[in-house]
Amino acid sequence: MSVILASKSTARTAVLKGAGVAFETAVSGVDEDSVKTALLAQGQDARAIAEALAELKAVKISRGRAGLVIGADQTLEFEGGLYDKAETLDEARARLRMLRAKPHRLHSAVVVARDGAPIWRELVSATLTMRDFSDQFLEDYLALEGEDALGSVGCYRLEGPGAQLFSKIEGDYFTILGLPLMGLLELLRNHGEVAR
Repeated sequence: MSVILASKSTARTAVLKGAGVAFETAVSGVDEDSVKTALLAQGQDARAIAEALAELKAVKISRGRAGLVIGADQTLEFEGGLYDKAETLDEARARLRMLRAKPHRLHSAVVVARDGAPIWRELVSATLTMRDFSDQFLEDYLALEGEDALGSVGCYRLEGPGAQLFSKIEGDYFTILGLPLMGLLELLRNHGEVAR
């Protein structure tokens, strides 16, 4: 059997590589924006949307590829709203100002599919509170991170300079990176993809 990660996320790729998992990557081509719009119209919350997107990605790839396909998605919930990745540094600046000195939640879902059907899933959340950083710190941070700030819904990389944005973090590190790992590794062990 083989393991396929249905994601182009550098953070998720690094998490799996770092854990010693042998895998390939494949891009699902799921139109995430239209799916989110439809699910929001149905009254789904940020947690349900993360799980639905993770499942869609895994199932779509697993219909045409043999093996275990890992789909993952992460949503950011803040004061009842759902936020997507910022598209520009100006948008990132506004997002970080909005989150400053307040808590927000990251919902990370992972679904494993085989032969076009989900066989395992996990949905984990983390609460992160940003410190009341100065405007100068924000400008220095964005200058340092540049386009990398646009790679996550929160405009930060916890594994990089983004760690300095926070005063408190409640939750699993891998959840924050977008790929809850412990349960996934157990599943891979059970299927002989990782040594016991």
